[in-house]
Amino acid sequence: MTQQVPSVSVNYAANGSSTKSNELGMREMQEGAYEKRGEQYLLIKSPPASGKSRALMFIALDKLHNQGLRQAIVVVPEKSIGSSFNDEPLSKYGFWADWTVQPRWNLCNAPGGDDGKVGAVGKFLASDDKILVCTHATFRFAVDKFGIEAFDDRLIAVDEFHHVSANPDNKLGTHLGALVARDKVHLVAMTGSYFRGDAEAVLSPEDEAKFDTFTYTYYQQLNGYKYLKTLDIGYFFYSGSYADDILKVLDPTEKTILHIPNVNSRESTKDKHREVEHIIDALGDWQGADPITGFQLVKTPDERFLRIADLVDDEPSKRDKVSAALKDSTQKNNRDHVDIIIALGMAKEGFDWIWCEHALTVGYRASLTEIVQIIGRATRDAEGKTRARFTNLIAEPDAAAEAVTESVNDTLKAIAASLLMEQVLAPRFNFTPKTVKSGPVEGFDYGEGGYDPNKENVGFSEASGQFQIEIKGLVEPKSKEAKRICQEDLNEVITAFVQDKTTIERGLFDEELVPEELTQVRMGKIVGARFPELDAEDQEAVRQHAVAALNLTQKAKEIALSNRDDTETTGNTALIDGVRKFAMDVRELDIDLIDRINPFGEAYSILAKTMSEESLRQVQAVISAKKVQLSPDEARDLAKRAVKFKQERGRLPSITSPDPWEKKMAEGVAYLARMKQEAANG
Repeated sequence: MTQQVPSVSVNYAANGSSTKSNELGMREMQEGAYEKRGEQYLLIKSPPASGKSRALMFIALDKLHNQGLRQAIVVVPEKSIGSSFNDEPLSKYGFWADWTVQPRWNLCNAPGGDDGKVGAVGKFLASDDKILVCTHATFRFAVDKFGIEAFDDRLIAVDEFHHVSANPDNKLGTHLGALVARDKVHLVAMTGSYFRGDAEAVLSPEDEAKFDTFTYTYYQQLNGYKYLKTLDIGYFFYSGSYADDILKVLDPTEKTILHIPNVNSRESTKDKHREVEHIIDALGDWQGADPITGFQLVKTPDERFLRIADLVDDEPSKRDKVSAALKDSTQKNNRDHVDIIIALGMAKEGFDWIWCEHALTVGYRASLTEIVQIIGRATRDAEGKTRARFTNLIAEPDAAAEAVTESVNDTLKAIAASLLMEQVLAPRFNFTPKTVKSGPVEGFDYGEGGYDPNKENVGFSEASGQFQIEIKGLVEPKSKEAKRICQEDLNEVITAFVQDKTTIERGLFDEELVPEELTQVRMGKIVGARFPELDAEDQEAVRQHAVAALNLTQKAKEIALSNRDDTETTGNTALIDGVRKFAMDVRELDIDLIDRINPFGEAYSILAKTMSEESLRQVQAVISAKKVQLSPDEARDLAKRAVKFKQERGRLPSITSPDPWEKKMAEGVAYLARMKQEAANG
């Protein structure tokens, strides 16, 4: 039996602002990015389908015509994405120049392997032509062959920047680090993923600090669409074979991209072709294949005909025909061209099918970047498409299975991914400390009654999709880098936190947990390891901002869910109202109160409602069996918090205190004292 985990359906105003163009032919996101065109190093973070490719065209043309750069080189991860940078008559829409790439310099369309293309890069560098498009691989080989210096005075624009890593084994990351160190190029980096590099940093902290960041959020994008108003994100548990239960989540009336599991994954039956046949058979009676498109034709029990694109078939002639039919530009606006796409490794990054209403993924995806990219397939705006959803279909942990630990890990990872997507879809949080000098910020709505000088206030700006939230006792970031992290990269910090296995295990299943062990100690450790260059006060500021963003989203979700039954649509102010209601319901919105919230509490309550009791017990047992005692490292972290406690209260924490967090800090101090005594005694 398949079950749905209810998550907040995020509703948007659909006010059309993100799709309207200004007098230069720029949409809202492109206009914002263009304002930063003078930056030497620019990082653009913006969702799939928001118009990053065209934003780069505007910026590159300005750098070539007005900033003295000799050439622009656009670097994409794979050949198919090169088409995003084909010629565009920008002057037709009001811009002062057109984007033109001579056919010989769009190396994504050129025949042959990278060897010949590397030679072509050399010829381009020696020419007077202005724009070249190539793959990441071609660019890497070209830098190896011609050296960093050959690219002086040029713009290097890297699309899908999350493919880059600061890991020394990542050649593109190494080359970009060297280009930044030489400081003779302009770099524009673009990513549609909010988890750049997943567990690995994309750039070193020193290099990243040189970049100016432009962020356009999912909230801004979807709020400004014309048609799409609701995005649902959920995960479902199933037992047995997923192919038997697929129709419980796959609605044949919805335009769907179905990603079947990797053949090496737990969910796979190890026969991908049979899985596809099983799915097609479940949908209806097969009528043959369309001779022109190669799509499978299926007659459903209610006499409708489905056109199904099978991208799993390995036979080159069949798959190439189907792939070409999906890319047919004359069919882009034809809603009836195809109904369901079944894929394994394809139809993710850069795949554009505006009619997709449901991205259904079987099996846990290890990369958060991949999940964001898959969700991006469904978040295109199209006439008549008012709702879209992403579903992750996951096998329930089976008590009898040998791989129970692996299945528990997959469950935890799916919950982490869901928490992070909720964070990505929320408006941006700006936190400020509540002081006697605090006052309302222009452009923010403070709700019924307006701004209250005697209380912590929650303001919201519909135009910018941002919260302005006052928190008593909040530490403000001091350095430029700490301010940048608090403004731009809180989701990066939250990603590291909820992906930390010990953190999520304890947060969900440790009944004796004191929340501050996670919010203060674990989060503090993660921030310290991630940003060692920040001083202790700035690290604490980043920690507090990240915890506040995560916990306020979770409390708002809890309030939104408690205010409706599971079938009712959430109003597009649910999250905003939830944050505001939480701030009003507490005596004071202070950082200590926020630290006392278990970030995983609401996720557990959802799991408890939806996973079978037997499976939940099994998960609990697996995690409880791994319970470990206090470690020296944890004791030291607790002792540091105890020192802070003493500075604030004038005394050390008491081991007999009724407050569980004070008692826990005292245990850390006592543990270190015992270690010291034992060392002294030899």
